[in-house]
Amino acid sequence: MVQLNINGRDVQVDADPSTPILWALRDNLDMTGTKFGCGAALCGACTVHLNGNVIRSCVTPISAAVGQKITTIEAMEQDKVGKAVQDAWVRHDVPQCGYCQSGQVMSATALLRTNKAPTDADIDNAMSGNICRCGTYQRIRAAIKDAAKTLA
Repeated sequence: MVQLNINGRDVQVDADPSTPILWALRDNLDMTGTKFGCGAALCGACTVHLNGNVIRSCVTPISAAVGQKITTIEAMEQDKVGKAVQDAWVRHDVPQCGYCQSGQVMSATALLRTNKAPTDADIDNAMSGNICRCGTYQRIRAAIKDAAKTLA
């Protein structure tokens, strides 16, 4: 058993310590908001926060998260910044297929926590690890700027 703190709650996970966080979330805890994309930390679909920092949960073992705070997409609606990002996503009709969106929202939320007025370059840099197969990058950028204005 491994004890993890996920979205502010301590939970026990019955899994090998080398199990990626993604699979502990999805398979052990039935938290399916975080998506599997590539399995190699290249697409960003599996993005979560570890102590507020963006990580790729498909390659990060649960042993690396012991004593740390994991935050997932499931917690964003109760989070001021996360909620602002989600609301902007809806206003700008960002999702098409929607598969990458939980990872996109997690990266955008982390950006706006540290940068209240990001430039296009800041947004491009922060979001560069998140791939959208539908190509909604312009709407993603507009939604992030909108969320920043909402939070100002």
